[in-house]
Amino acid sequence: MLNGNIISVLEDFAPVWLQEQWDNSGLQCGSRRAECTGVLLCVDVTPAVVAEAVERGCNLIISHHPLLFKGVKRLTPDSPQKEALMAAVKADITVFSCHTPLDSARGGVSVRMLQRLGARFRRVLSPLKERKARITVTVVPETADAVRLALLDLCSPAATSRNSVSVSVHGQQMAYPLESADDFINSVVTDTVTVSAVVDAETVDSFRGWLEENLLQAEFSSCKVTDVDYSIGLGAIGTFDTPLPLAQLLERIKDAFSSPQLRASLAVSDNLSADEEMRISRIAVCGGSGAEFIPAAMRCGAQLYLTSDVKYHDFVDYGTDFMLVDIGHFNSEECTKDIFYDVITKKIPNFAVYKSDSEKNPIIFL
Repeated sequence: MLNGNIISVLEDFAPVWLQEQWDNSGLQCGSRRAECTGVLLCVDVTPAVVAEAVERGCNLIISHHPLLFKGVKRLTPDSPQKEALMAAVKADITVFSCHTPLDSARGGVSVRMLQRLGARFRRVLSPLKERKARITVTVVPETADAVRLALLDLCSPAATSRNSVSVSVHGQQMAYPLESADDFINSVVTDTVTVSAVVDAETVDSFRGWLEENLLQAEFSSCKVTDVDYSIGLGAIGTFDTPLPLAQLLERIKDAFSSPQLRASLAVSDNLSADEEMRISRIAVCGGSGAEFIPAAMRCGAQLYLTSDVKYHDFVDYGTDFMLVDIGHFNSEECTKDIFYDVITKKIPNFAVYKSDSEKNPIIFL
């Protein structure tokens, strides 16, 4: 079993093209071609997690948060991130991160949050189809590689031709992996080659400008993505078959996400102290930093919005009239280990897959 076999299972569930433009999911270090001796699952790659992988005999770490998020200019052990990277490379451990693709995937992080609360998933909070576009460029073979590489760079730093950019010759799909230096499109004997990719809609104009500046002969088109349903995107809306009293729901949230304390808006306190006990039937959730979707949660008719990293001014602007509950970033995404485990073991049973027990929430409650 190769690392790539396991990584491909996750990429089928959460394709790289689901990634947000600012993200850096994908292979962080190591090789897809290495024989896998075991898989360790975590939220964050820390020195302790790498040490645990070595102890368990795992040479593949799969994390939710990317190990490499900002550029590393010096590889020295002067930060936990660099120390973890150096330890992974030294131990010949491959690190693969699945961040925003897992957030947006069908059945991803926010849907798992609803499941933990016993709520029924209805739709995503911020549908991906509203934020994605497909670019298609038809060029001569001699310039097709330049277009392919430009699209790969536009998709994300972690994108690969296999799962992000499509190459078509005479209507037949072809694969050109970046790892192989000998596979170039310009070796194809044909008049034209079509290269296409799904990208963030906001990048279409910048790519069109690059194309006009660099290639004189190119047929360009773009369109909104319409073949993605409303079960793909960030955040989720759910309902309870039997409405829950607010106080009971808050206790369920604490228990489901191991969050001993909740940060909540004034509207939560007002409803708890109201004469008539409020019952919750419709909620919105978003794993990780989801404050930007507060207006969307309000528009969708949610009575309460559960997320993390809500800022002071968000509570000021929205919290008087709308119930906001912040459970903490790690608490909202710790369920990613369960998702990874279920996806991998369903397709590859009887293989050594472990959830890290060495990582801890970096925030403690006193």
